[in-house]
Amino acid sequence: MEQNNKTITNGVMLNAYPDSIGTKLCDTISMLKKPDFKDVFSLFYVLPTFFNSDLDRGFSIIDYNINKDLVTTADLDALNELNIKLKFDIVLNHLSVASPQFKDLLKKGNQSKYKDFFINWNEFWEGNGQKNEEGIIIPKEEFLKKLFMRKSGLPILKVHFPDGTEQPYWNTFYQQITYKKIAAADLQNIKQLTAEQRIIISKKINDAIEQNQDFSSIKLEDCAPFKTEILQIVEQNRSYLGQMDVNATSPLVWDFYEETLKKLNGYGCNILRLDAFAYLHKQIGKSNFFNKPGTWEYLERIKQIADKNSLMLLPEIHAEYGLHLHDEVANEGYTIYDFFLPGLTIHTIENKSSKALLNWAKEILDKGYKTVNMLGCHDGIPVLDLKGKEINGVYNKGMLEDDEIETIMSTIIERGGRVKNLYDPSGKKISYYQVNATFFSALGEDEQKLLLARAIQMFMPGIPQVWYLDIFAGKNNYEAADHGGSAGHKEINRTTLSLQDIERGLKTDVVKKQLEIIRLRNTSSAFLGKVEINPSTDDSIAIKWTNNNTIAYLEADLKTNTFTIHHTENQITKKMIF
Repeated sequence: MEQNNKTITNGVMLNAYPDSIGTKLCDTISMLKKPDFKDVFSLFYVLPTFFNSDLDRGFSIIDYNINKDLVTTADLDALNELNIKLKFDIVLNHLSVASPQFKDLLKKGNQSKYKDFFINWNEFWEGNGQKNEEGIIIPKEEFLKKLFMRKSGLPILKVHFPDGTEQPYWNTFYQQITYKKIAAADLQNIKQLTAEQRIIISKKINDAIEQNQDFSSIKLEDCAPFKTEILQIVEQNRSYLGQMDVNATSPLVWDFYEETLKKLNGYGCNILRLDAFAYLHKQIGKSNFFNKPGTWEYLERIKQIADKNSLMLLPEIHAEYGLHLHDEVANEGYTIYDFFLPGLTIHTIENKSSKALLNWAKEILDKGYKTVNMLGCHDGIPVLDLKGKEINGVYNKGMLEDDEIETIMSTIIERGGRVKNLYDPSGKKISYYQVNATFFSALGEDEQKLLLARAIQMFMPGIPQVWYLDIFAGKNNYEAADHGGSAGHKEINRTTLSLQDIERGLKTDVVKKQLEIIRLRNTSSAFLGKVEINPSTDDSIAIKWTNNNTIAYLEADLKTNTFTIHHTENQITKKMIF
C-alpha cells in the first residue's frame, strides 16, 4: 500500500469511530466520496476500535492489529486515494487484561516473561505503607494524599495467579470483574461434600453472583470449614475486563512501543495522539500525573521513536489552565490539544461575550502555540481545563472564574448533560472533570448557535477537528447513556448514524451550511497565512486570515448569533451570510 505524503497541512480533520457511520469503516468512506463531502476534510482521526480492543470504546487495547470486523486494508487504500491523512492513538499508559502480555501473566504468574511489564501494586509500594486485611498495601498518608485519581478507591485490580494467590495490579482507569456461575460438578474435588451439599452451595453462590453480593457474607452452615476451598473455585471461574497500567521502567514496554509505532506508520499514520501519556511515569512521593522530570524523559524517548517513523506527536493532557502544563508541553515544540475551546465557545455564545475566547486566541498567536482544536469529541466537554490553580500558595487564574464554569456546567446539565468527576484516594469527589453531551444539545439544540460555534472553530488558530455527530446536529442519546454501564455517560454523544441518517441529514440546512463553512476552511489558502484578531466590542467577533491576496474574514454578532464570512480570492469577494 503506497502511502500519501507525510506533510501535515492546516486542513480540517474528521473524528469518528470506524463504525460511527453505518457498520464499518467502508461506510464512512462511502460518505466521504459523496459530492457533498468533496474537499471538506484533509485528515481523519480514526478512534481506536480501529484496533483490537475490549473496553472503554477502544481505549483498552488488546493489540494494535487491525480490527478485521470493522476495517480492511482496502479502506486504508481508499482513504489514501482521497488524499486524507490519518491520525491514530497509542494508549501509552495501559493495555487490556486480554492483551497477550497480560494473558501470559495470568497463565504463568511469577514465571511469566511479562511479570514486570505491568505494575504489581504491592511490589511498587513495598516498604512505603501497611497491608490491610485484604493483603493490599495502603501507602503512607504522605504518599496517598498526593495521588491523582480518575475513579474512587485505590487504582488496583486484584487478579488470580496460578498458585492460588491474588495479586493487586495498578489499574488507573476502567475495570470490570465478571463471576461465572458454578455448577455442583465444579465442587466435586471437595470430597467431604455430599452431592446434596454441592447443589445447595452452588445455588447460594449463583444467587450471590446475581445479586452482586459479597461472597464472604454467604452462610454455608455445616459446610463452613470448606469455605476457603469453595471460594477459591469461585475465584478461578471469574473473568476480567480492565486497562492495566504498564511498567515504563521495563525494557519490554519500550520494545513494545517501538514495534507499535512502526506498525502504525505502516497503516499510514501521520499524527499520533499520545493518550494518557501523563499517567505513565510513576514514582513514590509523586502524584502519578505528569511527574517531573520523568514524564519529560518518557516523552523524549517516544519522540525519538516517532521521528524514526515520520509521526507527528500530539500529547493528550487534561489539566487546569492555571497549572500551565499546556505551556510546558508547547514550549517543548509539541502540538497541543485545545481543550479550552469547547467550554469557551459555549460561554461566548450563551453569555454573548467574546472577551475570554479572544483572549485565548491572542495567547495562541502571541506564544506561537501549534494546536488541534475541537467542539464535540468522543469524550466529554472539558470544564476542569478552564479552571485556575493554586501552586505553592500562589493562585494562577483560570480562563474563566469558577462561577462562570459552574454556569456552563449547570446550563449543559439542565439541557440533559451528564457529569464526570474526579476523586481523592478516599473516594470523595474533589472536582468536576467534564460534562457529557452532544455539542448541539449543549447549545440548547439551536441550529443558529451550532453554525456560529462551527464558524468560530474554523476561524480559530490550529487544526480544526470535527466530531461526526456534530455535523449532523446530533442530540443527546439518553437511552444509550442509561444502558452504557460504568462509562455510559459518554455514550450520550456516540450515536451511530445509518447511511439513511446521512442521506436525510444532507438535505437539511444545518448540515449543508456547516459543510460549506468547513469546506472553505479546508480549501482556502487564506488559512495558511496570517491570522489577526481585529478590535471589536465584547458582543462581537472579528477574525481575519490573510495569505497574500487571499482573505477570509469572520464577523459575528453575539447579540443575534448571526455572522458573515467574507472570502476574497483573485480579487473577487464572496459574502456568506448566516
